[in-house]
Amino acid sequence: MKALELKNVDKSFKKRRGEVVRALDGISLSVGKGEVVGILGPNGSGKSTLVRVISTLVLPDAGSVEVFGVDAVRHPKQVQRSMNRVSVEASFFKKLSAMENLLYGAKLYGVTSREARPRIGEILENIGFARKRATEPMEHLSRGMQQKIALARALLTSPVLMLLDEPTTGLDPRSKKDVQAFILRIRTAHDSSILLCTHDMGEAEELCDRVGIMVDGRILALERPEELKRRYATNGRVPTLEETFMAATGFSVEEASAEGE
Repeated sequence: MKALELKNVDKSFKKRRGEVVRALDGISLSVGKGEVVGILGPNGSGKSTLVRVISTLVLPDAGSVEVFGVDAVRHPKQVQRSMNRVSVEASFFKKLSAMENLLYGAKLYGVTSREARPRIGEILENIGFARKRATEPMEHLSRGMQQKIALARALLTSPVLMLLDEPTTGLDPRSKKDVQAFILRIRTAHDSSILLCTHDMGEAEELCDRVGIMVDGRILALERPEELKRRYATNGRVPTLEETFMAATGFSVEEASAEGE
């Protein structure tokens, strides 16, 4: 059984002037148990919409989404219990402290404060977050520190499927490495399956078993990083992942990001 399987998923949105934008165009992909699959693409490529559809926040217009064999559209509550999501726009109660936000998040999943506190301490240590700052209001924390709390909140319930939408955006280089290493430890310790959406080439190559290139709501290719690079090799030279992206799409991630804004 696959941890996640999408077949021919479409999703369109109407803009204010009536223009229809197709955010997802026939998306089919799967994530095996214990596998990390990365979706590499620029802003506006459809990555965030993909995560929202899988997490049942948005209904697809067509196609099917299954989480461990359960239809996510028909049984959203059932699949929600087995997954968690970290997004670049994570929201909090800004006047409450980081610890209060984490304890509240734990209670929503039926985890008591007594059970949650030691787990929170372990997670904060592993992602390089100073515990003394956990009592500060969220509004006093930097963007990067808030992102670490978002990741900690998602990990509290030890989800078997993690949806990570730009999880290290806003982090300094050292914090980014801490978070990336912790993601891999979680995968190993809990046999978690992970879908990682990012525009960070190095992050995708370091963390992912397979990498897909997504542009304009379509996945152009989804293979192991080395296989993906070999596909676009020229004159016997294997390109970097960034060069592969440029060959597949016709422009760099920076250029594509500008197009998507």
